[in-house]
Amino acid sequence: MLKNTRRRATILGLTAVAGLTLSACSETGSTGESQVEGLSETTGELQGEGATSQQRAMDLFATLFESNSPGSTLSYNATGSGSGQSQFIANTVAFAGSDSPLKDEQIADAAERCGGNDAWHLPMVIGPVAIAYNLEGVDVSLTPALTAQIFDGKITKWNDPAIAEVNEGVELPDTDISVVYRSEESGTTDNFMKFLTSAAPEDWEHEASKSFPTANGQGANGSAGVVDQVAQVPGAITYVEAGFAKDKDLGIAKMDFGNGPVELNADTVGTALDQVEFSGEGNDMVVDAEALFAMDAEGAYPLVLTTYEIVCSAGYDETTRDLVKNFFKIVLEEGQSQELEDLGYIPVQGEFKQKLVDAVDAIQ
Repeated sequence: MLKNTRRRATILGLTAVAGLTLSACSETGSTGESQVEGLSETTGELQGEGATSQQRAMDLFATLFESNSPGSTLSYNATGSGSGQSQFIANTVAFAGSDSPLKDEQIADAAERCGGNDAWHLPMVIGPVAIAYNLEGVDVSLTPALTAQIFDGKITKWNDPAIAEVNEGVELPDTDISVVYRSEESGTTDNFMKFLTSAAPEDWEHEASKSFPTANGQGANGSAGVVDQVAQVPGAITYVEAGFAKDKDLGIAKMDFGNGPVELNADTVGTALDQVEFSGEGNDMVVDAEALFAMDAEGAYPLVLTTYEIVCSAGYDETTRDLVKNFFKIVLEEGQSQELEDLGYIPVQGEFKQKLVDAVDAIQ
């Protein structure tokens, strides 16, 4: 087991949105020569699977992979974090995309899959989770406690006095609240429940899990599925990566974490991420989610997803190792761009980026 340490770092990132299964298709450009240093000459198909939260980022990264390493392609199957972890452990894919780290009971299996070597969590895509709702023309503020009570079925009307109390002057409709949750195992669900446990422990008694408690609400598959469902049902509410909610023009609740309502935007997310700490040792970059989610700093929006690429530190065959390293080198050197930012992300930079670069270089 790794000895826990904490490291402070500034993380930059917003959320990913869109699509389903990704397979790289792009033009390679005029010369096919990459500007990325240290790439091997190995080419082929690299397979990954997991979190839907990073679909659009993976689409961009796949294009860059093909253009910087002609003859290489990425196939990323966005089936959810739980499935990604399972397929990684089963040695079906080279890496997993996951919004939550491996559980303690999965660590040994992951190490066995990696030939007796540690699996590492590399947070390449980071972004906020929105509490998204369908109430036309109504701007709503919520607290963690109200959010917990809504998703636990204890508050069932939008004009409930408890909601009205924190929305003074807002005309709240007498509309039923319809909860929509992720029906499959999801790292977004796991993080959302961890947030409720940390920020509203008196109102949320369910143990954090990749599976949402099904006693209240209706399930839908994937990030795209939950926003589609909410968009069709007046009064519906869900938790989802912010980009998906914005694509569907859903309302996004301001959240009062203890110092007044906070709008979800790059500045408020950045304020929270400036204070993020890591747990883990060396190149295993797991974020201290409990401390993040319990944050109540003024002007901070701490309901943030950390999407990890779970890789083997060693134990790949030579071809797979080279493809993995080539891909993530290209992601870090060519993928942290304005184009990525235009997709709803903020590129990683500074010491945090260098830590990722060092980790990728260290894969054996």
